[in-house]
Amino acid sequence: MKFDFEAELWIWDARRGELWTFVSLPVEASEEIRDVAAGPRRGFGSVRVRATIGGSSWLTSIFPDSTRGAYVLPVKRAVRKAEDLDAGDTAAVTVELLDP
Repeated sequence: MKFDFEAELWIWDARRGELWTFVSLPVEASEEIRDVAAGPRRGFGSVRVRATIGGSSWLTSIFPDSTRGAYVLPVKRAVRKAEDLDAGDTAAVTVELLDP
């Protein structure tokens, strides 16, 4: 199962000032993923994925975010640097589920 979408990068300020950069998956895609990924859950309700932005592809997990009503994808520093992206920029993203 694969999802292509555009999303804005945003910052989550974790405890102790640790900053993480994410994109939010569309609500419709998140609902489909919730249906497919139902059953025993991994830590924090995560789902393993292969993510692609531009020429960068990596294995990671998406996490449900009840505040946004959608899954969120962490975008690591190496990807942001390689693709010249910062918080507030919009990126074309592909997320492919590995666990369903």
